[in-house]
Amino acid sequence: MKVVGFNGSARRDGNTALLVRHVFDELNNEGIETELVQLAGRPVKGCIACYKCYKNKDRHCAVTDDIVNECIEKMLAADGIILASPTYFANATPETLALIARAGLVAKANGEMLRRKVGAAVVAVRRGGAIHAFNSINHFFFISQMVVPGSSYWNLGIGRDIGDVDQDSEGLATMKNLGLNMAWLLKKLQ
Repeated sequence: MKVVGFNGSARRDGNTALLVRHVFDELNNEGIETELVQLAGRPVKGCIACYKCYKNKDRHCAVTDDIVNECIEKMLAADGIILASPTYFANATPETLALIARAGLVAKANGEMLRRKVGAAVVAVRRGGAIHAFNSINHFFFISQMVVPGSSYWNLGIGRDIGDVDQDSEGLATMKNLGLNMAWLLKKLQ
């Protein structure tokens, strides 16, 4: 089994990546392979509403000059998907939202190809707005007919400077429980 995580932060290896790695620790302890894809410094364009994915039905987006098709292939190969983002003006980053829009439309156009995969949102936040970002990511999972595990709180960690989230004991406990619940669910669905 494999879980792929997408870090939508502009900061490579920042707080968002740290939170995902805490989830990965639990998944790895349960024998589940993990991979982190960091979007920082890599172009991710928004959907251009060409609807060629509905015409082509080739499990790819017609826009080919960024990494979205690579991300879609990784989603297809995985049993579980983590979408992670810092909070930008009370939402996920534009890169995360662009990945959601394009992967989501391709999935719809190709027979709900993400249906019944396990999905989990992870959000880093300095202060407020994290719940909206968390909901935006979860909406992708729900409309894609994915299965979403819960945790002991909403999947967020508080911190601004890199490493601050490691001081958020409740956030770290939430990531641990998310990893345990995700592993349990993946094994049940296997």
